[in-house]
Amino acid sequence: MSRNRTIGLFLLVTLLFGTAFPAVKTGLSFIPPLLFAASRSYLAAAILLTYVGATTEYWYPRSRRDVTAVLAGGVFLVGGTGIGFVAQQFITAGVAAIIFSLAPIVTAVLAWPLLPAERLGGRDYVGVLLGFVGIAVVIRPDPASLFDPELVGKLLFFVGLTVVELGAVLVQRSQPSMPIPALTGWAMMLGGTVHVAFSVAVGESVAAVQLTPLAVGMVVYLSVFIGVFGLVTYLVLMGEVGPLKANLTTYLTPLVALAIGWLLLGERVHPLTLVGFGIIVAGFALLESREISAELVKYRTLFR
Repeated sequence: MSRNRTIGLFLLVTLLFGTAFPAVKTGLSFIPPLLFAASRSYLAAAILLTYVGATTEYWYPRSRRDVTAVLAGGVFLVGGTGIGFVAQQFITAGVAAIIFSLAPIVTAVLAWPLLPAERLGGRDYVGVLLGFVGIAVVIRPDPASLFDPELVGKLLFFVGLTVVELGAVLVQRSQPSMPIPALTGWAMMLGGTVHVAFSVAVGESVAAVQLTPLAVGMVVYLSVFIGVFGLVTYLVLMGEVGPLKANLTTYLTPLVALAIGWLLLGERVHPLTLVGFGIIVAGFALLESREISAELVKYRTLFR
């Protein structure tokens, strides 16, 4: 793959994922959060399963590992995103994206006991600690205002992030054989059903849905451009440059979300939130310091 193509993929993934948070925030003005999440999941599932059904014979779970992966992906990885939709009613798109930037560190913590090959040691602990210090600065819990909507939203989004990353780790632990688009499609279908079940449980009403062109546009955008095209593009990028470099998009998407939130949604971000984001990035750099050092050595060797 050429350098220009790699850079193009990196920028495209960053742009797509960065726009997801403002898109959710916009759609919440017209659709209750869990019904919104369900609509996005079902449409993405329909597209993915239609594609794999037409292009491959291995389009449904065939083994116990496949079934386990679909269950983990549907209940946790996709199902957990519904918590994020609920949380974004109370926080800005930029803050949601910054909390999401903790994902690689949360994944490392969850993978430690669940994936035998993933172990933390030495400076890794410091990196994890820095990441959680950063998220504490972003959330800024205050015992005097525990029921403040913004604080509740931040905490809820962090819970949703943890559930989503647990799903990612459990899918990896399952070691499925089925193609990723098929696995994702079935997980989206199951996850959408989880969203609907919780929507009914909390009393969301279909009558509250405002089917405006903008609302429909946000559902389609999140399904097609984020849930299908964005995911495939990210997987292509990860396959070409590795998970470390692909994960760097996690730390650029908040910048896109912050810019769009400021320009189009009139959002403002507290300076301490940006400080917390910087601490999270520092934690990631320390956690992945060995891999980063190896990459630097490789590039140094290439340019000698």
